[in-house]
Amino acid sequence: MKTDPIRSTVPVSTPPPAPQGPQDNPFRAPEPGQGPGVFPGQVPPVWGRGYAPPYRPVPQVNGVAIAALVLGLLCFLPAVGLVLGIIALVQIKRRGERGRAMAIGGTVLSSLGLALWVLAIGTNAGSETWQAIKDAADTTSVTALDKGDCFDLPHGDTIGSDVSRVDEADCLGTHDAEIFGVVPVSGEDFPGRAELRDIGNDKCYALKARYSMDPWALPADVDWYTLLPLRAAWENGDREITCVYAHTGFGTLTGSLRRDETVLDADQFAYLKAMNAVDDVLYAEPEEYPDENLDINKAWAGLVRDELARQTTALENHAWSAGARPSVDGLVKDLHDAREAWRKAAGADDVDSYYLDYNTGYEFVDGDATVDARRTLGLATTPPSYEEGEGSSEGDGQGELDV
Repeated sequence: MKTDPIRSTVPVSTPPPAPQGPQDNPFRAPEPGQGPGVFPGQVPPVWGRGYAPPYRPVPQVNGVAIAALVLGLLCFLPAVGLVLGIIALVQIKRRGERGRAMAIGGTVLSSLGLALWVLAIGTNAGSETWQAIKDAADTTSVTALDKGDCFDLPHGDTIGSDVSRVDEADCLGTHDAEIFGVVPVSGEDFPGRAELRDIGNDKCYALKARYSMDPWALPADVDWYTLLPLRAAWENGDREITCVYAHTGFGTLTGSLRRDETVLDADQFAYLKAMNAVDDVLYAEPEEYPDENLDINKAWAGLVRDELARQTTALENHAWSAGARPSVDGLVKDLHDAREAWRKAAGADDVDSYYLDYNTGYEFVDGDATVDARRTLGLATTPPSYEEGEGSSEGDGQGELDV
């Protein structure tokens, strides 16, 4: 056992002198350099300096200091983090709690964050950052939308660029695009951009005719596009082509372009169904001119004749409302005359005779009887422009969908 080096001449077994007077009170405060509770001549305890009695509780960590540090690290609400840091320092000093380093760290970090926010707002960078955060929070995947839904593109995006996430919009108001069809594509292997584009052009064209049955109601500055999945999106399970209407420039759409049986009344639907069938066969006119191949053009004229016969019968048999019947009867009369002209064109002996009957047969298209019937039925009355390049993108301006 170690002995006090100052009293090494005193035998260990010799008891310490009895206390004499208040200066030797065993409960008095220790002298400088003397351990707690050490009597003169007693061996110091092994724990040495800094000993805390086991009954003394460990101060708790200040909760406000923790909150200040968290807000400072996240740069979230820096002004709040700064205030909490100051409050924590005051509480720690008054209560003797731990966490002073955390409170100081939170105060410093929040001060820096607040300075950055002030700088960002002053340089307009803050508004752009907030817009980006808002866009990310409000957007949804294009694949989550369906036919009849409308959406806005995030700030700075266009329908011709990669489109992944969009802002769903009300079709009754202004919006960037309207989905008129979704085409599922089968197969596991990525078919490639060219094949997807061909599928989209073919399928979306047919869906467009069924979704917007009234071509006269489509604005001249609106075109249709296909959003195609990229390879990465395909491998993640996106196997759909999205068909959309959008402005041909940088404008927006107003109101829905949907004109099908879900929004049309019975008379409107019957009229458009019949006239669209006639338009379809007219659009199938051969690319070769009659003076290049008269026979193929005569065969096509026979198809027009037969379709007119079917659709005039359909119009005659429909139960029209009392107000619509007179104007529809006038249109049916024109269609009968047109059918006779196409019958003659189908049996023409020469090119000149063919052209004469061809022109007569086309006179009913967008004529006065057609406009009158449309007006009575509550449909658009301004014929669309048939200039080349208008009315359909035919695959131009493709957008890409990357999900």
